[in-house]
Amino acid sequence: MVATLTKPDNAVVATLNRQQANALVAYLNYKKYHWLTFGPLFRDLHLLFEEQGGEVFASLDELAERSLMLDGQPIADPADYIPAATVSPSQGELNPKAMLSEAIATHELIIGEMHVDAEVATAAGDIGTADLYTRLVQVHQKHRWFLKEFLTKGDGLVS
Repeated sequence: MVATLTKPDNAVVATLNRQQANALVAYLNYKKYHWLTFGPLFRDLHLLFEEQGGEVFASLDELAERSLMLDGQPIADPADYIPAATVSPSQGELNPKAMLSEAIATHELIIGEMHVDAEVATAAGDIGTADLYTRLVQVHQKHRWFLKEFLTKGDGLVS
């Protein structure tokens, strides 16, 4: 028996909307870190935050378009992003260590949610969305890994 989606699954579209909102907030946080980083690792962190932020930004369209593929509605109004997100907007002045820690926590939150969201999609018979989450989890895991490397060595520069 082949499982097919015959109508939009509101639970799946809700996960896509939340992750779309999370992606935008995470991207904006990355831009903050990119602009405001400083110190002896400025160049490395400046470039890393830009690169990872760009990859997170690219997922916005994928998540929104997946909602549309399911006959759902993505988030479109800017005012609706913050309330829909579970990622918190970065606030205040941060040192590089705090920026890295905040970015790592964001990835951990998104990874955990996407594991659950993939299960929701699978239960709804939506292997396309489950596959999207599986692929994006790998991106977030790689980002987390790179960020954590700055904090785990005890080099006295950041950690």
